[in-house]
Amino acid sequence: MADFEPLVRRRDVDVEDQQPVVEHHLIESKKIASPIIKSKTVRVASLDVFRGLSVFLMMLVDYGGTVFPIIGHSPWNGVHLADFVMPFFLFVAGVSLAIVYKKVPDRSEATSKVVVRALKLFFIGILLQGGYLHGITSMTYGVDIEKIRWLGILQRIAIAYLVGALCEIWLQCRRCRRECFAKNYIWHWCAVLLICAVYLGLLYGLYVPDWKFSLATDGNIYEVKCSVRGDLGPACNSAGMIDRYILGINHLYQKPVYKNLKECKMTYADPRSAPSWCFAPFDPEGILSSLTAAASCIIGLQYGHVLVQLQDHKDRLYNWSLFSFSLLALGFFLSCMGMPLNKPLYTVSYLLVTSGSSGITFCILYILVDVYGWRSVTGVFEWMGKHALSIFILVTSNIAIIVIQGFYWRDPQNNLIHLIVSRVVHK
Repeated sequence: MADFEPLVRRRDVDVEDQQPVVEHHLIESKKIASPIIKSKTVRVASLDVFRGLSVFLMMLVDYGGTVFPIIGHSPWNGVHLADFVMPFFLFVAGVSLAIVYKKVPDRSEATSKVVVRALKLFFIGILLQGGYLHGITSMTYGVDIEKIRWLGILQRIAIAYLVGALCEIWLQCRRCRRECFAKNYIWHWCAVLLICAVYLGLLYGLYVPDWKFSLATDGNIYEVKCSVRGDLGPACNSAGMIDRYILGINHLYQKPVYKNLKECKMTYADPRSAPSWCFAPFDPEGILSSLTAAASCIIGLQYGHVLVQLQDHKDRLYNWSLFSFSLLALGFFLSCMGMPLNKPLYTVSYLLVTSGSSGITFCILYILVDVYGWRSVTGVFEWMGKHALSIFILVTSNIAIIVIQGFYWRDPQNNLIHLIVSRVVHK
């Protein structure tokens, strides 16, 4: 705490003289000293608090969303509380990357370390979310390789982190003067525009033909009629088609949230009356939507540049607020023009609105934690932010649930988890 007090009390602190050890993504679950810069480290507490808040919200919506659907993921278009969690993680990763890689003497060495970290996080995600741990529905483990899920939450963070870090390492115009630091990152914005252009071209330009799939549970073959271009519905969007072709339909998420749509809920009463696509798997962390997810991380980078280059609290908050409200306005404008706010597709309007919301949230936390020093109030979130990956592994990936579930009375069904699920969730 004592080492952090100068950052709270003084407004003229030069961030250039600091080496934060913020965990710039979920990869690191303890303090990390950058191998590139050897100067004294000072932690930016608001980033830990923001990351911890994101972990808390993830646990809240994962376990509370079943009981209170209003906080769970939106079935398709629109945003609920749960739909802000992923953009929050990506935003914090971007901010932290700007701090960690503000000075890179050896770009090749830094790139190799980034690639290794991203691969580690990606493979951890496959292990945790690929189907190896079965959770509360079955006290077993192991996965059929033909059905393993290749993409997921940690995999998306790994991809976005890799793209954001490479932009920070290689796309800086280092000849620009410090007082014109906005021009220093013009290539970052070019990368965002290129990503969005490719995304929009594939989302609206690809032709989606009719397609079929079968389910191992009933052996039936279902046919989905499409033959359209530019459709943003659950059945005929090009994002799902890309995942089916590249990843394979058996490797997609088997319980997509669009099954909560009104037309799909008919499956419980009369399965034959529901649209065939209601039974199809769909991955909300798919290939195409990972493009705009990576853009979220690059946008977070720009907030980190403000933190690094500007020393005055008012200057930082002014730039962050202006930036955030501009993103919100543009995002809502695109939404009104017909581009829905859609988390499974990670539409550009959703990208802008959630990035702006992340910026506003960061401003509030920065004021509370780094300006006024209310760390005692946010101490729990700060601790969670410092141990984000460990908490994710133990809680949000059901390992802690599985451990508790393993203790039962006489019969495996007589355990605490089964009691809670049967009495509260399925009541």
